[in-house]
Amino acid sequence: MIELPEAITISRQISETLTGKTVTDVFQATNPSKFTFFSGNLDAYKSLLVGKKICSSKGMGIFVDIYFDKDICLSISDGVKLKYGNNTSFIPPKYQLLLTFDDETFLSFTVTMYGGIFAFQGQLDNIYHTKSFESISPLSSQFTQNYFIQRLQKEKDNLSLKAFLATEQRFPGIGNGVLQDILFRAALNPRQKLASLINVEKEQLYKSIKFVLSDMLAKGGRDTETDLFGKNGGYQTILSKNTYKQPCPVCKGELKKESYMGGAIYYCPNCQPVK
Repeated sequence: MIELPEAITISRQISETLTGKTVTDVFQATNPSKFTFFSGNLDAYKSLLVGKKICSSKGMGIFVDIYFDKDICLSISDGVKLKYGNNTSFIPPKYQLLLTFDDETFLSFTVTMYGGIFAFQGQLDNIYHTKSFESISPLSSQFTQNYFIQRLQKEKDNLSLKAFLATEQRFPGIGNGVLQDILFRAALNPRQKLASLINVEKEQLYKSIKFVLSDMLAKGGRDTETDLFGKNGGYQTILSKNTYKQPCPVCKGELKKESYMGGAIYYCPNCQPVK
């Protein structure tokens, strides 16, 4: 899933690799999915995009925006995997959208669970897109400890840490994926309620958010996700689907995987006890 480290990484790769390329054709889904969301009529994507040149890209929150000339934008939300290649590369047999360019390269968009692929002119009417681009990013210098504490104090005491950090995009780009290592490094449990946090734990959580996201970005995203070229990120996740069967790297105890709030959580019962 695209979260903040992947959004910024992929957008940089697009700006570096695809800028100046012109779309020659648009192919609709070989594997249509009712959980892939488009803006307006998908048939209009071809007339909207063909002949347009890529100018730049920007990643914020859980979105990657690709900017074309003529004020055209193609916005990709979390859940969409992008793959760029040339005429000798393997085009995924199942995709929800495929663009070809004037140098015989392509860009495919594949959705495995759910995701949005929005082509539009002007602005996109989507609340999560607005939050991603207009809210203070956790990697911004404006995301200070005071700002974080103030946001925390405005929430209900019975809200869990997972709900606080990874739902409603309160903090753009923090989802259930990056959440796991953030909480592990802060020695906090995903189920822990906000009311139970003492001041030192609030400070630990803030520092963990800044450190983990910066480290993930510096290493090109997480090893559980792929970049524009189909390569896994260089950040080795501590808690994820790749590691939960291994012993805790700190106490060597057994890690736990549980379902919570519509997704999996991973934690160490010894290092992250529920308070």
